[in-house]
Amino acid sequence: MGRMVDGEWRTDVEQIEHGEGGEFERETTAFRDWVDEDESVEPGRYHLYVSYACPWAHRTLLTRALKGLEDAVSVSVVDPVRFDQGWAFAPEKPGCTPDHVHGSDYLREVYAHADPDYTGRVTVPVLYDTVADTIVNNESEEIVRMLDVAFDDLAARDVDLYPEGYREEVDRVIDDIYDPINNGVYRAGFAATQRAYEDAVDDLFAALERYDDRLADQRYLAGDALTEADVAMFTTLYRFDEVYHTHFKCNRRRVADYEHLWPYLRELCQLPGVADTLHMDHVKQHYYRSHGDLNPGRLVPTGPNPEFFAPHDRDDLPGGPPEALRQ
Repeated sequence: MGRMVDGEWRTDVEQIEHGEGGEFERETTAFRDWVDEDESVEPGRYHLYVSYACPWAHRTLLTRALKGLEDAVSVSVVDPVRFDQGWAFAPEKPGCTPDHVHGSDYLREVYAHADPDYTGRVTVPVLYDTVADTIVNNESEEIVRMLDVAFDDLAARDVDLYPEGYREEVDRVIDDIYDPINNGVYRAGFAATQRAYEDAVDDLFAALERYDDRLADQRYLAGDALTEADVAMFTTLYRFDEVYHTHFKCNRRRVADYEHLWPYLRELCQLPGVADTLHMDHVKQHYYRSHGDLNPGRLVPTGPNPEFFAPHDRDDLPGGPPEALRQ
């Protein structure tokens, strides 16, 4: 894997940052502009660059699907396998597309087009403004909020994932699960010392236990309404048993072993539109083949194939999805 330095692609620099104790440190995203809800958002103006494999990009695809923004916001999908040249466009591969905006061979070209002197990692997702011809934002949490709020008038479904009365709790939960769960699996997988790994795993499973308990009598993470907090949790849980449990050594328990997290995950998988965002083939190809330092043989496991679409019992709890998502 490489990175941009002053607009040039480099493969001879450190790719993963660690603290003094060997802790994995995630680099801050660079493009942080905003589309406001009071702006006139035009259909077709904004474009998403994503990988089906990436949990951060998956958040944006999930929000787009739940709200029915497919016709309003177009998408380009990169090759799930990422080697030294970074995220590439490989339209000949199943599920991948060309760069529909620029016809680029690599996502780094999109970054260089937006900022010829860019220094940093080249990541997905990217929200691109085709009129201003530049990157708006590459921070998943902020893109989700924009799609949910600023793009609401373009949505085909009446779905509000940041509803009044829940917003403080939604923000609190998103912040609470980020370090131990969403980033926690990476803290474990990319730890450079035993202590850093064990600390990350301790934090991860303590948080999973806490939220499993919460979901015993609560339909969703922020209460009885589906929100952005569930979007943030979902993309990590979906990948957990197939990838993080083995590849990142988060193997104390599977999500399938939790009494409440497991049916909660199955319910979310079965919401309208969600299945179209699920590409476990891309997920497994990415992690097991891209991380040669963790998996030198680049062998891709054949299982465990969780039954995401098995029946769940979450309908017995108060609340439920918005009317537009009830089948």
